[in-house]
Amino acid sequence: MDEALLRSLTPNVLAVLVRRGADFAAAEDAVQDALVEAVRVWPADPPRDPKGWLVTVAWRKFLDQARADTARRRREERVDEEPAAGPTPGVDDTLQLYFLCAHPSLTPSSAVALTLRAVGGLTTRQIAQAYLVPEATMAQRISRAKRTVSGVRFDRPGDVATVLRVLYLVFNEGYSGDIDLAAEAIRLTRQLAAAIDHPEVAGLLALMLLHHARRATRTAPDGGLVPLAEQDRSRWDTEAIAEGVKILQAALARDLLGEFQAQAAIAALHADALTAEETDWVQIVEWYDELVRLTDSPVVRLNRAVAVGEADGPRAGLVALAALDDSLPRHTAVAAYLHERDGDPATAARLYAEAAHKAPNLAERDHLTRQAARLNASSARGPGRR
Repeated sequence: MDEALLRSLTPNVLAVLVRRGADFAAAEDAVQDALVEAVRVWPADPPRDPKGWLVTVAWRKFLDQARADTARRRREERVDEEPAAGPTPGVDDTLQLYFLCAHPSLTPSSAVALTLRAVGGLTTRQIAQAYLVPEATMAQRISRAKRTVSGVRFDRPGDVATVLRVLYLVFNEGYSGDIDLAAEAIRLTRQLAAAIDHPEVAGLLALMLLHHARRATRTAPDGGLVPLAEQDRSRWDTEAIAEGVKILQAALARDLLGEFQAQAAIAALHADALTAEETDWVQIVEWYDELVRLTDSPVVRLNRAVAVGEADGPRAGLVALAALDDSLPRHTAVAAYLHERDGDPATAARLYAEAAHKAPNLAERDHLTRQAARLNASSARGPGRR
């Protein structure tokens, strides 16, 4: 396999797809899928016209994804923007597709990636960001999953845990990413909760409702991010909060704690505080300790460092942060926040600027850039001139 040839052809193939009408992000995704296919096929059957082969395969993959996106949008159009409380009046086959894509022949991580791509409508890049892995790695994982299930019968649905993981990632993308899938994820989780008596299903539904309740306050009129501590809590959806808390309490009463219940408990503590200053950070740290025990996730440990900084002071938060890999996404942003709270604006400004360069999306980058500019401007004014 001539990897240098593939690298040299990639910009040309991408340009062809864009000229044919594909938007740049979709074209990139299709070309990446075509490159993965080339790595699989070319060693045994090299094409006479490598560029023509890549263009043909990439264009087909673009069309396939465009059709899938159209179908997904049609499903979403049937859902109100804000999910209604109570049981779902009707069902479609989308949730069944989630279970079928979570096929027992796949590993859980591959099943989640495949479902997000084939049914959830997320791009390879968005899935890679959710998993904290390079895009090429995720493209290969999805390609392997497709090959694994290409010859099997989809008559054995996957397990609930895998489907919950998919729904959680779809909701997160809808809540904080480029595509609005949050309402669809809530709708499907309601269906699942109505069909399965499972405390973690209830925990996930409660978590989604509690986060979704803050949706209207997460961005400013200009599109900028509004941190949790600065959100107008009077605009939070109290009905969604009440429903989420009720569902969570019933799940916790069964004494079968899982990660989604623990996350929902943290969200409920934030929702319960009338002001940011009244937040029970000590109890939040305790729930993060439970999450660490359940998941041992580096992202959970990062969020725990923030909570420790609020409960025990920024120095304690920085100590907790120092134990983590500094290449972890948003590690630098957390360090900037804790240094600012510790009275070191110069270090905080430098770290905010550094974090902005690493931000996964434009809104987050702009927010971090503004934080750095704010501290730099304050420093330039000097003491007594604020």
